[in-house]
Amino acid sequence: MRPVSALHEPLLRWYDEHARDLPWRSPAATPWSVMVSEFMLQQTPVARVLPVHEQWMQRWPTPTDLAAESTGEAVRAWGRLGYPRRALRLHAAACALVERFGGEVPPDYDALLSLPGVGDYTAAAVATFAFGRRHVVLDTNVRRVLARTLRGVAMPSPAVTRAERDLAAGVLPEDVPTAATWSVATMELGALVCTAGRPRCEACPVADLCAWRAAGHPAYDGPQRAAQAWAGTDRQCRGRLLAVLRDADGAVHRRSLEAVWSEPVQRERCLAGLVEDGLVARLSADSYSLP
Repeated sequence: MRPVSALHEPLLRWYDEHARDLPWRSPAATPWSVMVSEFMLQQTPVARVLPVHEQWMQRWPTPTDLAAESTGEAVRAWGRLGYPRRALRLHAAACALVERFGGEVPPDYDALLSLPGVGDYTAAAVATFAFGRRHVVLDTNVRRVLARTLRGVAMPSPAVTRAERDLAAGVLPEDVPTAATWSVATMELGALVCTAGRPRCEACPVADLCAWRAAGHPAYDGPQRAAQAWAGTDRQCRGRLLAVLRDADGAVHRRSLEAVWSEPVQRERCLAGLVEDGLVARLSADSYSLP
C-alpha cells in the first residue's frame, strides 16, 4: 500500500493549475466573505451562489452591516438559492458576531462553532479557508475523494463516521499552510473531476494512486440514498409562497398566495411552517409579509 502522503504533491500541483477563480478564494477576500460563501454553498452549486454572493457582499460587506438589517431583508436578498432558513441563520450569526466579537469573524474553531447556524463543517471551513488554520474539512466532495482514493469505495456513508474522520486527519499535511491548501484542493478535485455521477478518472492527478480505480470501480453498495423529489412537495410549495412575499413590497393578501398554490391543505400547512420558522410574519387573518 502506498503511503497516503504520495497523494499530496500531485494533487496540490493540479490545484495550482486548475483552481477556479472564486471571489471567496481571492487574497483580498475577507473572513466574512468566506463565511457568507460557506452558508450559501450548503446544498447549492457554485454557479447559483456566485451572483447572490456578489450582491450580498456589495450590500453587506461586514457582519455589522447585515446585523443592522431586518431578518426579512436577509430572506429577500437570499433570492432563489433555496433552503432560506440559511438566511435567518446567517443573519443570526452576524448579530452574534457584533454582540460577542466586535463585528469580526473569529479565527478560532471553538469560537466559530459557538455562532448560530455554524456546525463542525462550517467552523472548520471558515477557520481553514479564511485564516489558513489546520483542520479536517469534510464536505461532500472531500468525503467522496477520500472514500475513493483511500478506501476504494464509490461513495462515503450517508453520515460522517469516526473512522472516516480519523482517515481524513491521517492524510492532512502536518505543515499548516499546506494543510489549508490540501483541504481546498481536495474539495476542488471532487467538484471538478471526482464527481458523483461521472468521474473523469482520465483527468485525475492521483488516478494511479486511487484504490477505487485499482479495484475496478466497484459500485456503491451501502445504504440506499434517498432521491430528493421536488415537484408537488412541501419544499416546492414553500418556495412558491416565499417567492410571492419576497417579490412584494409590503403586505401580501392571502389571495395572492392562493393563486400560486391551489391545494388548500398543503398550502396552509406550508404557510404555517414558514411563520413558525420565522421566515414569514402573519400581519392579520389574511395578510402576510417577510419578517
